[in-house]
Amino acid sequence: MLRDFFLGFIKIHILHHADKEPVYGLWLIEELARHGYKLSPGTLYPILHKLEEEKVLKSYPENIGGKIRKYYKTTAKGIRMFKDIKAKIEELIEEVME
Repeated sequence: MLRDFFLGFIKIHILHHADKEPVYGLWLIEELARHGYKLSPGTLYPILHKLEEEKVLKSYPENIGGKIRKYYKTTAKGIRMFKDIKAKIEELIEEVME
């Protein structure tokens, strides 16, 4: 059950960072590790693919030093969803942290 909660938090982190600037898998793994989430590529990439399938993220390839890196950025739908999520987070924090 705890894993399910953390997967939700991870998705929120992904939306937060992808809203600020394009992100890629390894960077997300390292960033999430700074917050205590130890993710393998086998865990992260299915999450990214699902978010892209749901049209919350959009990916594009970029050639970096001869290697193709896949970047992810929030879509308009993702931005709207993230705004709603932030409002719910604020409400939850106010209630839980009373």
